[in-house]
Amino acid sequence: MSEAPQEPVRLSREGAVGVLTLNRPDKRNALDLGMRAAIAAAVRALEADAAIRAIVITGGDSVFAAGADLNLLVDKGAQDVAAIDLGQYWAPLANARKPVVAAVSGFALGAGCELALMCDFIVADASARLGQPELAVGIMPGAGGTQRLVRSVGKQVASLMLMTAEPLTGERAFQLGLVAELAPEGQSLARALELARKAARMPPKAIEATKRVLRQGADLPLDAALALENREFLLLFDTDDKTEGMRAFLDKRKPQFNGR
Repeated sequence: MSEAPQEPVRLSREGAVGVLTLNRPDKRNALDLGMRAAIAAAVRALEADAAIRAIVITGGDSVFAAGADLNLLVDKGAQDVAAIDLGQYWAPLANARKPVVAAVSGFALGAGCELALMCDFIVADASARLGQPELAVGIMPGAGGTQRLVRSVGKQVASLMLMTAEPLTGERAFQLGLVAELAPEGQSLARALELARKAARMPPKAIEATKRVLRQGADLPLDAALALENREFLLLFDTDDKTEGMRAFLDKRKPQFNGR
């Protein structure tokens, strides 16, 4: 009797934090269509769960995701790849309302690096290697690996990473601002969970508004981005959580945010 196929992702819960673990260790978590679809479904499920207020994505202690599964793409032409519509699998994560933290150990390359870049911030450990080596196999990034990368590290470093296909160490990525925090080796998940728990204690509407302003404002002229920020700022004054947060501060107690 054959064994049941391994689930491409595993979901677990750490209090109010949902943990999504990539689970193709024999393929170094290479992102085939099954895993991409499973990631999208898992993010949708975590977004719909009112008890979950933050999300951590990890590949485990030895690798985050070593890139796309090239078996999927090697014999495909442009129309074939367009018909697959790879972007559909990333939309739930890219548009997530809840805070999402990437915990990166080992390789996060190609589509794996793009996956990490879609998260709100990255916690990496000393073993991490982040890169976009697509040019070495004759293509270029197609899921944000140019645009999110250049917005994170600037044109000089992005061009260097893309045109040489050389990854950054976790320490160098931290120095350049690609990574938010550098944890000791083997501790990226523990630190990501610690930070996600802090984010999970924040008022959901304020988190959602902040994400919206960061995401949309980056593509707007400064005046328009400031107007967007001010609009979202004012709207939060009509929430229960604003009153609770300010009252708790004045009363010197911990706030109890309800998401309203």
